Amino acid sequence: MIASLTLILLAQLAGEAGARGLGLPVPGPVIGMALLLGFLALRDGGPPLFARLLPRPLSDGTLEATGKGLLANLSLMFVPAGAGIVGRLDVVQAQGLKLGLVILASTAAALAVTVLVFVGVRRLLGSGER
Repeated sequence: MIASLTLILLAQLAGEAGARGLGLPVPGPVIGMALLLGFLALRDGGPPLFARLLPRPLSDGTLEATGKGLLANLSLMFVPAGAGIVGRLDVVQAQGLKLGLVILASTAAALAVTVLVFVGVRRLLGSGER
């Protein structure tokens, strides 16, 4: 578990360093996830020698179990954000309506983009209905 968690955190650190160091407009954690995806693709679809050279926790499913454990406890990571909001209730009171409108608009935009991407991918792959 320690090796798996270390790999996940190193991927995020590398992504953050790359985003800041190169001035990329992509968030560091997104780059880190892409790096981790590349590692997993290389581990599972690369040369067999690569998978044999890895330490056991990175090749026996422990990495996936560690990721699932992190996702299961993801709500704990929102506690600091909630405490920060409670600490700034004066800003929420003064700008609450604007914040609410921005949250609603961004949620609607995210849903619309998701639908458009789904429809586009469905058209590319074929509808499946015959």
